[in-house]
Amino acid sequence: MSNLEGKIVLVTGASRGIGQAIALSLGGAGATVIGTATSDKGADAISATLKDNG
Repeated sequence: MSNLEGKIVLVTGASRGIGQAIALSLGGAGATVIGTATSDKGADAISATLKDNG
């Protein structure tokens, strides 16, 4: 994936499944990821994972 530094993306369903994979991929490419989730626990988990991965 190309460099997405400076880009902001919104990923719905970011805490699991395809949404999680997309959020991690976009975050890994340098994008700032804003994710939605149906539970606080899921949102906290993906947030922590994205922060840990830089």
